[in-house]
Amino acid sequence: MIERVAELLKQKKFWVATAESCTGGLVAHMLTNIPGSSEYFKGSVVAYSNEVKMKVLGVKEETLKEYGAVSEQTAKEMASGVKKLLDVDLAVATTGIAGPGGATPTKPVGLVYIGLATPEGVEARRFLFKGDRLQNKESFAKAALNMLLEYLEG
Repeated sequence: MIERVAELLKQKKFWVATAESCTGGLVAHMLTNIPGSSEYFKGSVVAYSNEVKMKVLGVKEETLKEYGAVSEQTAKEMASGVKKLLDVDLAVATTGIAGPGGATPTKPVGLVYIGLATPEGVEARRFLFKGDRLQNKESFAKAALNMLLEYLEG
């Protein structure tokens, strides 16, 4: 999958960036595992704390208070923020609960929201995975790349 993402990004001459919380840079790591990734990958912000989400990515404090860090709204603002910050065509953002702790009755372990900012706008999707911390992080990253691939394939 990552090879196809890389191929399409190069073909379309798109620049991409990531804003990652729960994946801790794993999406960026996967995007840069391909030789020639400097032709399409501009950079990443690992925004693990709410402070970084606000100060660096421009996530609104009201968004975090009303919806929480793990929300569709926050994922969208993270994606939009890194797209603007790094001046790219596409941006992917991840915010979720990898586990084993941090869950609530409405936000279980394995929950992730993935934001995608494109020239047409911004969207976010909710996913729920069942795994341990590392499995969840990998599932989150693959889902983010798959969302990017779906966009690139039209």
